[in-house]
Amino acid sequence: MRRLTISVDETLAAQFDELVERKGYLNRSEAFRDLVRRELDENRLQAGTARHCIANLSYVYNHHERQLASRLTTEQHAHHDITVSAMHVHLDHENCMESVILRGLTSSVVHLAESLIAQTGVRHGKLNLVPAEMEKTKLQFHQHRHLHPTT
Repeated sequence: MRRLTISVDETLAAQFDELVERKGYLNRSEAFRDLVRRELDENRLQAGTARHCIANLSYVYNHHERQLASRLTTEQHAHHDITVSAMHVHLDHENCMESVILRGLTSSVVHLAESLIAQTGVRHGKLNLVPAEMEKTKLQFHQHRHLHPTT
């Protein structure tokens, strides 16, 4: 672990300390590390240098919308190589929420997420991307891939 020393004005320091307390961090260092990771990840995504990612796509939809549940499932099956898992929750008599875990090429994950969110009847879609690196496996019997967060 490497130590960094920074200087900030009193107002910023007080606001940062309030953030640390409000978010429940044990110390300033943990909060600072999270802020840096978030910024680095955002920069990778915006620059297009995050080739792979892990992601959570969540959306709410009206299950009475004609064939929507079937269309969503069909789209996920068509991308079974990047769809890891889906959780379906009944919110009320009309609305459901799904949370879909995705992994793979960032461009493919974004394309699938946009396709699902764009379906008529889907509301409140949100994609949370985490840039990831593909682990290089040397074991020949190891047939699946491992992705881990970049930062």
